[in-house]
Amino acid sequence: VIRAKAVSAKEVDSGNDIYGNPIKRIQYEIKQIKMFKGPDKDIEFIYTAPSTAVCGRLLDTGGKKEYLIAGKSEGNGKMHITLCDLVSTWDSLSPTQKKSLNQRYQMGCECKISRCLSIPCFVSSSDECLWTDWAMEKNNVDGRQAKHYACIKRSDGSCAWYRGMAPPKQEFLDIEDP
Repeated sequence: VIRAKAVSAKEVDSGNDIYGNPIKRIQYEIKQIKMFKGPDKDIEFIYTAPSTAVCGRLLDTGGKKEYLIAGKSEGNGKMHITLCDLVSTWDSLSPTQKKSLNQRYQMGCECKISRCLSIPCFVSSSDECLWTDWAMEKNNVDGRQAKHYACIKRSDGSCAWYRGMAPPKQEFLDIEDP
């Protein structure tokens, strides 16, 4: 998961399919601004299919737009992204999402987020947070929970949604706004 700008793009060959036809990819050269989760080495190139019709992602290469990108890293300075990966412009993120990337999300790495696809839904253990945006907001994957909450581990070992602009206390966490 990185914050980055795409500075250039070019079409490259990435091997052949089973019939011997060349497989084309778009290679984006990027300027990584911050690594939130991933390898120790900076990401230099992002690869994707050449069009959205084959699950490719299109990035603006003017070097002005910043993106939050979650993809599959090879660990050698290369990352691959598809339509199924998270790619959002940095400006489209809520203040809570930006702050959570820097301070809160790492507190939830041991928590499990369970999707609620239709009501009623239940958690099966205390280390789960129930994500209800899809069921409650007409199939919205970028709803209220996604934009304003973080699933974090509390001092008693359970996980819960946290909302607030103040950084959570490390020793004890309480839900401020359920």
